[in-house]
Amino acid sequence: MSTPPELPRLRDQALDAALRPSVWDDYVGQGHVKANVSVVLSAAKKRGDMPEHILFYGPPGVGKTTLAHLVAASLEAPLKSTSGVAIERAADLASILTNLEPGTVLFIDEIHQLSNKVEELLYPALESGSLDIVLGKGPSARTVELALPPFTLVGATTRVAHLSSPLRSRFGGGVYQLDFYSDEDLRSIIRRSAQVLKLTAPDEVIERVAARSRATPRVANALLKRVRDYAEVEERELSAEVADLACDLFGIDGLGLTKDDRRYLETLRDSFKGGPAGIRALASALHEDPDTVENVYEPYLLRLGFVERSSRGRILTQKGREYLGT
Repeated sequence: MSTPPELPRLRDQALDAALRPSVWDDYVGQGHVKANVSVVLSAAKKRGDMPEHILFYGPPGVGKTTLAHLVAASLEAPLKSTSGVAIERAADLASILTNLEPGTVLFIDEIHQLSNKVEELLYPALESGSLDIVLGKGPSARTVELALPPFTLVGATTRVAHLSSPLRSRFGGGVYQLDFYSDEDLRSIIRRSAQVLKLTAPDEVIERVAARSRATPRVANALLKRVRDYAEVEERELSAEVADLACDLFGIDGLGLTKDDRRYLETLRDSFKGGPAGIRALASALHEDPDTVENVYEPYLLRLGFVERSSRGRILTQKGREYLGT
């Protein structure tokens, strides 16, 4: 009997959920954010109240969604998850808010993608716990104010600069920045993930995976699974050599850079003589969207010091040239 096509996808989703920490003690890194959020949650629980609304921002894969799950778990509250792009109309948000259970944690991923009309409906919900609904049209239209059950909004975004000032102000002091991870923290995360996956991963394998993980837990877990897959297919034990061969097969070098990263650097060097190059011109040369270049390609290259952003555009640094061998 053939396996239904949706089963592998469901198994992957269940595996990803298992790799996500479910208690604070298993959450590694982001110590400052973790400490601050823990204080906010503990104080709210002592008061018997819902905590203030929270906004997490930072690069993709650094733990924003995991923190939202931990917030709900700490409060022993139900979690309702959605995304900014999924809430297309004000009616969509109204439906979500009016169907929340009391004490729910509402998680909106990529919250900067909310439209202006949706944002305006969200403001009174965050400030006074009410929802203003317009009934009818024209001269007979009237506004009805609905009381909402108490809830805490947890927003996440990779592009905090694109979040409107009015919306950001509704989070008050609950705005927290998440950064890239240190190699030590990544090794701890990979070691735990290997235990969850029931893998015997020697220290040298953990080192290899951590070095190629782009300082990002999501990448670390994905790469560990791919190395595992390679070892299973080749019928070999996990070792440093197997990890290197797997990464070579996937086109990931010792720094975690892919062929797309190298194409970015080579285009900046060859087509723009090392820069400065405007983001739109560079994106056009790469046949990519400017947002993709800015939010997918560049954050890790900037962290490595291979690229600089200036008022005139992107510049290939000396370290970037040395990496390319020029």
